[in-house]
Amino acid sequence: MDNMAISATDLLIGRIVAILEHEGTTITGARDEVEEIKQEFLSMQAFLADAETNTAKTKGEKLWVASIRDLAYDVEDIIDEFMYHMYEKQSGGRLSRGLQKTISAPQKLWFRRKIANKCQKLNEMIKAIPVRNQRYGVGHLGGAATSEDIHKLVQNQAESSIFIMEDELVGIEGKKQILMGWLMDEEQHQTVISVVGMGGSGKTTLAAKAFYNERVKGHFHCCAWITVSQTYDVVHLFRSLIKELYKSRKEDIPANLNAMSRMELIELLVNYLVSKKYIVVLDDVWDIKVWREIKVALQDRQMGSRIVLTTRNEEVASNFFGVECHVHHIQPLQKNEAWELFSKKAFLTNQHKTCPIELESVAWELVQKCEGLPLAIVSLGGLMSSKKSLVQWEKVRNNLNSLLRNNSLLDPLKNILLLSFNDLPSQLKNCFLYCSLFPEDYLIKRRRLINLWIAEGFVEHAEGVTPEEVAEDYLMELCFRNMLQIVWKNGRGLPKQVKMHDLMRELALLTAKEEKFGLVYDGRKVMEDISTRRLAIHSIEGEIKPCPGMSKIRSLLVFATNKSSLSFLNTLLSQFKLLRSLDLENVQIDKLPGAVVYLFNLRYLNLKGTLIQQLPESIGRLHNLQFLNIKHINIVSLPKGIAKLLNLRYLIMFRYTGEYTDFKIASGTKAPSDMCKLQNLQCLSCIESEGTIITMVGNLTQLKKIGISNVKERDEVNLWISIEKMTLLRSLELVASNEDEILPVKANCAPLPHLERLSFCGRLQNAVPWFSSLHSLTTLVLYWSRLEEDLLPQIEALPNLTKLGLVNAYVGEEVCFRRGFVKLAKLHLANFASLKKITISEGVMPNLRYLWVLHCMELKTVPLGLEYLSNLKRLELGFVPEEVISSIRKGGVDRPKVQHIPEITHYGESSSGRFVENLA
Repeated sequence: MDNMAISATDLLIGRIVAILEHEGTTITGARDEVEEIKQEFLSMQAFLADAETNTAKTKGEKLWVASIRDLAYDVEDIIDEFMYHMYEKQSGGRLSRGLQKTISAPQKLWFRRKIANKCQKLNEMIKAIPVRNQRYGVGHLGGAATSEDIHKLVQNQAESSIFIMEDELVGIEGKKQILMGWLMDEEQHQTVISVVGMGGSGKTTLAAKAFYNERVKGHFHCCAWITVSQTYDVVHLFRSLIKELYKSRKEDIPANLNAMSRMELIELLVNYLVSKKYIVVLDDVWDIKVWREIKVALQDRQMGSRIVLTTRNEEVASNFFGVECHVHHIQPLQKNEAWELFSKKAFLTNQHKTCPIELESVAWELVQKCEGLPLAIVSLGGLMSSKKSLVQWEKVRNNLNSLLRNNSLLDPLKNILLLSFNDLPSQLKNCFLYCSLFPEDYLIKRRRLINLWIAEGFVEHAEGVTPEEVAEDYLMELCFRNMLQIVWKNGRGLPKQVKMHDLMRELALLTAKEEKFGLVYDGRKVMEDISTRRLAIHSIEGEIKPCPGMSKIRSLLVFATNKSSLSFLNTLLSQFKLLRSLDLENVQIDKLPGAVVYLFNLRYLNLKGTLIQQLPESIGRLHNLQFLNIKHINIVSLPKGIAKLLNLRYLIMFRYTGEYTDFKIASGTKAPSDMCKLQNLQCLSCIESEGTIITMVGNLTQLKKIGISNVKERDEVNLWISIEKMTLLRSLELVASNEDEILPVKANCAPLPHLERLSFCGRLQNAVPWFSSLHSLTTLVLYWSRLEEDLLPQIEALPNLTKLGLVNAYVGEEVCFRRGFVKLAKLHLANFASLKKITISEGVMPNLRYLWVLHCMELKTVPLGLEYLSNLKRLELGFVPEEVISSIRKGGVDRPKVQHIPEITHYGESSSGRFVENLA
């Protein structure tokens, strides 16, 4: 824990020194003091770097580190306060160009003296630290960690939920079969199955493998997986349960769900489940009260329904719940299983994932210290995967302190997690701590996370590389080291969603609070004082009133989405004058709080999913804003003031307006034509074409992603002149003005060597010859192209294409995949009005894993050649003729062609509504 504290403080000092070098000379009257502070901090930073190898600190040494941290924060405050003061003097004028001149000659002498006096006082405080340390004998950093420290950490650990990849699963098959047997036996009474074990033992993994088994799902009419966690709101659980149950049957979720009261939600659930056989998983249950509160809606209708609980609490597991009950106790992995799992992680790059002979003895020692706990094995294996020499391995073994030799499973796990953190490079430690501000079990999107890291200043400058690329490398390394779990990947193989393990998160939260790095507010206590730089509001009971310390907040993330509890927001933001990041995603507010436009320091503003319908003209005051997300909200047009945001890098503003098979699936947003001033823009998606917009976007030459809607055939010349100027372009989306408008795609196009994602929505006159030159393309989506000629020869040889979506893209009767598509993993074919036959030749698409065929009512048979797709994991057929489906049911003529596919789903619509059928 102490190394974590030193690392965070060391990184903070590095940031302060960089700020002082950049801004210090502008603070007229305080140059000498600023330079002296900088030199003192550099000395402190060097000392902390040497001290970081020690694992324990005395109380005096902890106080020493805390003093340095607090002084570093004070310096950051002085600089930001000065910049804010100068911003105020600008009265909303052009700050970006006149700032340096203004700061070098402040209008108020008293403020210059005030800054100089503060710097002088800080210098005196810095110099007093070593004198005080010497007086009380606080000197060399070192000592021994105490058992009490270890046990305090263990007591604060949260249950681990699992997002383990397939190659990490060992020793689970037999346990899964036991669970599946209980789930599908002939008992008609409702049965509760409890899976109990310590954190990291694989409870959630086991439950998930049984729950997501298609044979299990096919045994029930509907299903739901709900993560409960320590802090839960029963009304939120009911809403989540309803959403999951409806989604499992492909049914529309009730439109007024969020407005329903607790009683209305219970009534809806009772009525919905009255004649259904269901399976519900309540994952991560900490208290028996959860079941008592929720069982009123899950009544026993004697239809064979099942409830699965995962818990680390024996008391919760052994409660009989008033119904039939089974309890499964998770046991540690056997020695050979533990070795197999460790080898898969530690020797990932070795042939056959085998351990080198010279490392075998030390490796066995490390595996034995994990005592069969899967999370400990995976964490340590990830750490050791980057260690190649015997010296490096012995160093890790020797740093596992004596407590690892105890029989307790919790102590080894805690120590291994600490080792994983301490082994991170300094620049990754704050990035990791920041992830802990997201709620427990939260799926964090890659783009959101790295944009926040950049706005916070965590990402180091690298010559010739954008901050986004550096941040993506940070994220990949955190995932590689198993500090974050990858939930979903995109076409480039990058994490699309990640999750922080509960135990890792608890460890990071302790350090974040101790270091005044960040704080999570869960609404349980009245907030009387804040001594942190970052605040995450997870839930609110009543109002949060202004309190001391709020002026020092630099980042506010709100995850409490109840509208009635957020009336305080405007008052709260008026206290956060130096805020850098404001994340209000899905918060149900219908107007931008007025205080936001006065947040001079703001770099990041996320309003995605709110109810806001317009931005004020004064948004242009946010001169430092780099990231603005207004996705999925009803803002039709941007104010002219948006063109004043000269530092803006990301502007996300499209919204979905229809179903997947509809032409009008998404709409763009209107913008002023002088947006061409925003020369730093890298992402603009999606802007609506009108007036001179098509020509204007050609001036945005740094764009890597652009989406344009309302495109017309007459725009062809100007459109492609603009696109050809975007030499860095990686993602292009064009949407025609209506389904009959010809999308203006040139027959010949200048090379787009970096293009990775291409989406065309609109009619195409001909297949596009230059598609074959897009060698970097990973994703191609064509909506409503209605081509009369075969497109596939143009794209079959693309070397990196992993995802292909064709929706009403072809009017012919047959689609034939004759060759190529070597990397294609996902194929969507939908809404083909005349399609009768799909043929896949042998050897084509050897890596296809997911195939969707939807809304093809003229289809005569299942795709020919399915038997050749040996890696196909899932086949989904929806709204296709009954004779197609009957041919692959058990006993059907085409059944042998699909029997190797683990998941086969058929869904459609009958007189009684939509249905889902498992055909595996």
